[in-house]
Amino acid sequence: MTALPGETPGTGGTDTPQDAVSPPDEAGAQEPAADADPASDGAGAAEVVDPASTEAAEPDAGAEAEAASTEGATEAEAPSADTEGASAGTEAASTDGASSEPELSEAQAELAAQRELRERIEQRKAAKAAPIAAGAGLSGTAADLLAAVRAVESGEKTGSAFFASPAPAQAPRRTAPAAAQPPRTPAPQAAPAPQSASPEALDAVRSVLVEGGAPEALARPAVGALGEQAGELLRTDPWQLLAVPGVRPEQADGFARALLGADCGPDDGRRTAALVGWVLERAALQGHTALDAEAVRAALAERAVSDPDAAVLEAVEEGVALLFQEGGDEEPEETEADAEETDEGGLAPDADAPGEPVRILLGLDRYALAEESLADGLARLVNTCEKAADWAEAAAAAPSPSAAELIRTTAAAGLVAHSGGEAARAEPAALIAAARGLGLRAFGAAHSEDGRRRLSAATGDPDTAVTLAGLLSGAQGPGRDEDGALALDLLVVLDAPQLDVEGAAVLVEALADGARLVLSGDPGVLGSAGAGRVFADVLAARTCPQVVSRTPDPGPIGELVSGIGIGELNQVDAPGKEVVIVPVRDAGEAVHRTVQLVADSVPRAFSIPADETQVITVGHGGAAGTRVLNEALKQRLNPGPGRFGGFDPGDRVVHVPAPGRAVPGVVRSADAEGLHLDCGGVPVVVPQERVESSVRHGWALSAHQAAGMRWPAAVVVLPGDAAQGLSRPWVYTAFGRGERHLSVVHGVDQALPHAVAQVPAQERTTRLRPLLEALPTPDAAS
Repeated sequence: MTALPGETPGTGGTDTPQDAVSPPDEAGAQEPAADADPASDGAGAAEVVDPASTEAAEPDAGAEAEAASTEGATEAEAPSADTEGASAGTEAASTDGASSEPELSEAQAELAAQRELRERIEQRKAAKAAPIAAGAGLSGTAADLLAAVRAVESGEKTGSAFFASPAPAQAPRRTAPAAAQPPRTPAPQAAPAPQSASPEALDAVRSVLVEGGAPEALARPAVGALGEQAGELLRTDPWQLLAVPGVRPEQADGFARALLGADCGPDDGRRTAALVGWVLERAALQGHTALDAEAVRAALAERAVSDPDAAVLEAVEEGVALLFQEGGDEEPEETEADAEETDEGGLAPDADAPGEPVRILLGLDRYALAEESLADGLARLVNTCEKAADWAEAAAAAPSPSAAELIRTTAAAGLVAHSGGEAARAEPAALIAAARGLGLRAFGAAHSEDGRRRLSAATGDPDTAVTLAGLLSGAQGPGRDEDGALALDLLVVLDAPQLDVEGAAVLVEALADGARLVLSGDPGVLGSAGAGRVFADVLAARTCPQVVSRTPDPGPIGELVSGIGIGELNQVDAPGKEVVIVPVRDAGEAVHRTVQLVADSVPRAFSIPADETQVITVGHGGAAGTRVLNEALKQRLNPGPGRFGGFDPGDRVVHVPAPGRAVPGVVRSADAEGLHLDCGGVPVVVPQERVESSVRHGWALSAHQAAGMRWPAAVVVLPGDAAQGLSRPWVYTAFGRGERHLSVVHGVDQALPHAVAQVPAQERTTRLRPLLEALPTPDAAS
């Protein structure tokens, strides 16, 4: 299955991440808790009012709600060509030649596995030169990245030393410069084009794909994933096809059987190593940076691997995955007596001793390096900032007590976590203004262009607000100093829950020693589209001061959303019809009423034009998903032949320049350069070859795509087939996107109060929290 651009972890056809630590697979979405709360009011968010003046049309005979696709993890963007000939099941291809050695008992096998694991841990300890010992066995790009990160962290090299341009003289550690560079003027942006592949490499890959029965359309993404030697690599190791986004193990198995014939078996080391990597990559799409080893072994067993333990150990040895121990002693020592007693078949003397349970995790090196780098970088900021700054006068002039507390706290700390709702965004704005009044170079970075505009309005100075992507790319903000660090003294990151671990690591590494960082956001919203849960881990680790806003969100919408945040779906007074519930019977009626609300009812009742009303639904698939809703809304609001790759001037679209980033825009025109968009006042040109994979209609979005943005009005669509995709964070996020008006097209009955009360955020497995807790941070909160 091919995902839409901007689909987020766990959203093959639903917008709710399936973050359970069980291995990602094509199974259905995670079931919510079994029993609905009978005391909850099914539609009780507000008075049931229909603002439309016309009767709802009867659903068509064939408009029964399809079951929305709720796969456990998103298929990454891939060509939609049929993979016929490469999609056979995962039956054991050949088990001839199996070992004729006597079969070990279960206990003996477990002991043998434990001994082998201890030996490997000892080997890792002997070679350990950094927190991630297994990285020492890496080669190629991964090894270069590890060496570069360690060199920067140790102070041996600056970040600019790894660029092609000449580096300045070596400094022991970069510090903030005395003066900032002048702000850069943003220029029209061009959407990034994929790295071009040579015709020879494409021809070589096509030849192998055809020979293996796979579609030629996979050639370009295969070269993008595997490099110029993709053809040769696929011929020697066909399971490397799993590195291509969208390819599943069944398809890779069929491809391998076609190429290898009798030499192909389910326990082939190439297959098991590729499967371990695939399982971890799928887990990353669900937000995990690591996965319990038991979950990986279970996933391998489901894929006909006869010895998952050996497969996992081999993958660790080959550098496909890294092994981590969480809980207990980091790497426990074993005495000779203990080893002898264990080898004799008994338990170690202290096996039953009480203590913290030990958990073995597996992770990909890219996320392990990012978490290690981020933890070290945050500790650096905590330990290098000036603690005796006097901002008392600025705090006294703050517009609210919460803003004053935030100013005082930031004056004495290099890292601060600030949490609150939409109204609390005024407090970081007050902090930025106060810091600027003290002569500091203070900036705020938002997740979206909409967030940047709202921050600019709150500070009264457009130069103080940037998007995070614009800041890191250099298109916005103060630019960089001579050492490659951002030329600023204070950075406030709004929408912090949207930070994934890799993006956060890049950001923190770009901050100079002595700079202050404030992470600000609403803990109740949906998490990042990428792997990790940076803001939640920072809050849980309590390694820095935390400021909790006491500013409530105003109005009926604010009251409703605040109740959802604590698990209560309350009926609120909405005298101005700020909150309206529109009950529907099925998905066909839900689509009809949604179009009616956007095109007629909301503009007439609230003078909010259709292009300022955003539709939000649970998933991309299903009978009332984003695809169906966008098609219906286009036919009503901007009908046309779609002469520019399916788009017409005036179409609302969402552009996905990178995974996890959804940028709303409007089509302006198209020419030989590509599709011209207006994304929040910023002109963007999407090359023709990228239009199909990175642009979709945007009248209707998923809640993940809408996170970090607000509109004057929001219409949240909850068809009956969306019940399993609902959770408290999803409802909290979706219902909070409207500023003046919220309409809920409600067809899930008791599933809505059930989700709010009993389906909290799914946990993500990460390592950042224990890494932060282990670091010396003098400013840690008690």
